[in-house]
Amino acid sequence: MTAHATRHAAQDHAIQAYATQDHDRTAKTVDTETETAQPAPLPADGERMRRWRMVLGGDSAESTGRTLTGQDAAMDGALNALYGGGGGKKPGGRGGGGRSAGLGASAPSVARWLGDIRTYFPSSVVQVMQRDAIDRLGLSALLLEPEMLEAVEADVHLVGTLLSLNKAMPETTKETARAVVRKVVDDLEKRLESRTRATLTGALDRSARISRPRHRDIDWDRTIRANLKNYLTIPGTDGGPDTGTVVPERLIGYGRGSQSVKKDVILCIDQSGSMAASVVYASVFGAVLASMRTLDTRLVVFDTAVVDLTDQLDDPVDVLFGTQLGGGTDINRALAYCQSKITRPADTVVVLISDLYEGGIRDEMLKRVAAMKASGVQFVTLLALSDEGAPAYDHEHAAALGALGAPAFACTPDLFPDIMAAAIEKRPLPIPDKETGA
Repeated sequence: MTAHATRHAAQDHAIQAYATQDHDRTAKTVDTETETAQPAPLPADGERMRRWRMVLGGDSAESTGRTLTGQDAAMDGALNALYGGGGGKKPGGRGGGGRSAGLGASAPSVARWLGDIRTYFPSSVVQVMQRDAIDRLGLSALLLEPEMLEAVEADVHLVGTLLSLNKAMPETTKETARAVVRKVVDDLEKRLESRTRATLTGALDRSARISRPRHRDIDWDRTIRANLKNYLTIPGTDGGPDTGTVVPERLIGYGRGSQSVKKDVILCIDQSGSMAASVVYASVFGAVLASMRTLDTRLVVFDTAVVDLTDQLDDPVDVLFGTQLGGGTDINRALAYCQSKITRPADTVVVLISDLYEGGIRDEMLKRVAAMKASGVQFVTLLALSDEGAPAYDHEHAAALGALGAPAFACTPDLFPDIMAAAIEKRPLPIPDKETGA
């Protein structure tokens, strides 16, 4: 989202809320002489000019003829601090080029600004503005201060930023940072766990067949074929054509997995800086999958080195603080490690989450994927596990994996349980309509 579009969206949210408050106030009856009636709502043209003035900002809005006062002026100031004009300097005097903000480099002024935007805008807009402030103004260093962390709106992207600062974080800040990360992780687990459990616990074991299935477990294709000998012709009524039906004397259905371990799952996660949101979501999903007795889950993160974090899966916060966002990428080395841990290929699902910018040996990487698939491994390639769609990725590598039968695509957290269920059941993957892979 561009700065101008973000400003527009933020202002629109705030104006709508403020206009509603104005309407509520003007609708009230003045009961005492000490109360002052609020001004009547602006006429349509005036309201339109007011909106344009707030969207355009101070320097570009002189032609609207509107002067902002009260809460409008406060909202405009909060947005101008981030998206307004200036001398092209980032906080601390660093040249940044283009438009910059007026937050300055001091933690108190930024803390006040964070409080202001939380007052005027909804949480979803606050999160976007926080990300823009971090990206556009170089405010990451201020997140190393505990009082700053307590003022921000916690979300997945903030967690990613904190993880990238993990090694530089002083001890006085780490506990506050862990508390922020814990809040986000707990919220994600509440949202994602029930859906994941329901989807995967009910995943069908399609290699088994039972003769007394529940209705939802009936394999209709096999049942019809097994009962074709019981086909009956039913004469038509009132001169109508004859019809026919198959009487299913014998039902054939899918069995369901027992509580013993049936599948091995290996999550192999690229921890380069662009994959921050994917690392957060994958760590939460890894913890959920690890808690399911029907799955044996392994979590592997990599850059140019490979780290197995499986023994920390009982606490996704520990997993996240065990990652180091940034650095190079060696997918081949990571897949070599994962391949060495496969003992039951036909019962193993490997999920590679990466933007596929390989810094290792490309041909070896592709050979490993081909070998795993040939041995019976279900191989899934996700360009991103996030709500933002696919990041920039290596199209050539994505096409090569697609040619091997491992199409690469972005996946939202809500779709991930269905992807896993399909892989476990060896069904075609429910690839999103807006496919970004090969």
